[in-house]
Amino acid sequence: MRTGFWFLVVGATAAAVHMAVFMLATPYMWPEVANAAGFCIAFVVSFAGHRFLSFSDAQTSLWQSFRRFAATALAGFAANEVMFVALLRGLNLPDWLALFFALVFASAQTFLLSRFWAFRRAR
Repeated sequence: MRTGFWFLVVGATAAAVHMAVFMLATPYMWPEVANAAGFCIAFVVSFAGHRFLSFSDAQTSLWQSFRRFAATALAGFAANEVMFVALLRGLNLPDWLALFFALVFASAQTFLLSRFWAFRRAR
């Protein structure tokens, strides 16, 4: 229960950071690039929060968790970007709405990979 609560808090915070960076960057670059910029900044928030709050009982080292979480986050970003482009360019949704749906879609994948691999607990 505690892990789920903190995962939601950290995830919502990272998503808000991602969206804020995206909204600030979109006037100056393509939405797809602004999405990547948002991801890069939100990654730091997400890793720190998940390592020290969501999965504080992880049995992996900080460096091992970072490497695994980076792989997890990049997989989540790939799913996010594919869905974002499909919604933005394919369905012509407003960029902020396409990003919102893409973030929600990628969050489930990120949780599962984080919980059972990146921050795995001892059995």
